[in-house]
Amino acid sequence: MSDPESADRRPLGALPRRRRQDSIGEQIKDLIIEQGLRPGERLPGESALMARFGASKGSIREALSALRSEGIIRTRTGPGGGVFLSEIGTGRAIAHLSNYFLFRTPSVTDIYDVRCELEPELAASVAGRLSEVDFARLERTMRLYDAPPATAEEEYQQRMAELDFHSVLAELCPNPVLGLFCGFLQTLLREMAVCRRIYDAPHPELRDTALHYQIHLMRALRASDAGAARTVMAEHMIAARDYMVRMEASIAGRFLRADAKRD
Repeated sequence: MSDPESADRRPLGALPRRRRQDSIGEQIKDLIIEQGLRPGERLPGESALMARFGASKGSIREALSALRSEGIIRTRTGPGGGVFLSEIGTGRAIAHLSNYFLFRTPSVTDIYDVRCELEPELAASVAGRLSEVDFARLERTMRLYDAPPATAEEEYQQRMAELDFHSVLAELCPNPVLGLFCGFLQTLLREMAVCRRIYDAPHPELRDTALHYQIHLMRALRASDAGAARTVMAEHMIAARDYMVRMEASIAGRFLRADAKRD
């Protein structure tokens, strides 16, 4: 019997020995690619899949159930029903990635080490590619924090809107891999407990800092200047990293002092 913990020790990228239904699931994915099927199109029926892969009805159903859990297919009952392809949205893909870090919580430094590398390239990648509709989306996000907040709750919402600005850039990125990972890092910042504590802390200068960099970034993007966009975003990420790392250390220090008092 295999050790159930061995999968956790397996290096990233190492492939486990596949069960029968997993193998069929991969073959169904190959079939989708080979036939150029698109979201909304119907998969062949159970009988056709059984014949094609030489598998039992039970194995086919288990494979389809796994694909349904992954969000690749959906089932429609009634007239015109069957199994149809379903596109996995960015939100669902990011949710799966987030689950990986449920018990492997990264530090703020971990996240910003990667953001400092990726986000300048994200900014450069969209330069010269944005429409007026795209600029309008970015400007609508900026308007949410163009005035000082009246309450602590409003300040927190403005912090989230600042992240939304970066999320819009990630959605507009022509490189889907770069866009997905930048969006994922922004999701981690929203979800991590230590980041929520940081965002809860009053710091009115942050709004001015974010606006400063984003206004300059918008000018570079409107000028289709990828080099300037990369430079502005790099400076923005360094400033954000320095603040977030400093605040993370401050919060950790407060917890340590509180533990020392209880002892």
